[in-house]
Amino acid sequence: QVQLVESGGGLVQAGGSLRLSCTASASTFRFNTMAWYRQAPGKQRELVALIESGDNIHYADSVKGRFTISRDNAKNMVSLQMNSLKPEDTAVYYCNAVQVRPSWTQYWGQGTQVTVSS
Repeated sequence: QVQLVESGGGLVQAGGSLRLSCTASASTFRFNTMAWYRQAPGKQRELVALIESGDNIHYADSVKGRFTISRDNAKNMVSLQMNSLKPEDTAVYYCNAVQVRPSWTQYWGQGTQVTVSS
């Protein structure tokens, strides 16, 4: 079974940076998209950044210019570089992957906590 494991979360002051990594137990070549979601207390889970197999990238408006998503298929990994962090970025961040073939399947990581202090 495919497993996604996140790392890199922690506590950081506003204006600081963190880099999240997600490592898959299977080749990421199979994934049509890989993405980072986050869920803050009392809020719905939201898409933060997404990268397609062709390297087309989408960001939430709230993180554009501050966050960068990248994938390294050779390392079965997707990363999220987070700069200029704000307290409102505080959330649990989840790695997500979707494969289309041979059948549509979605995978989630366990989540990693990011806390930004003011």
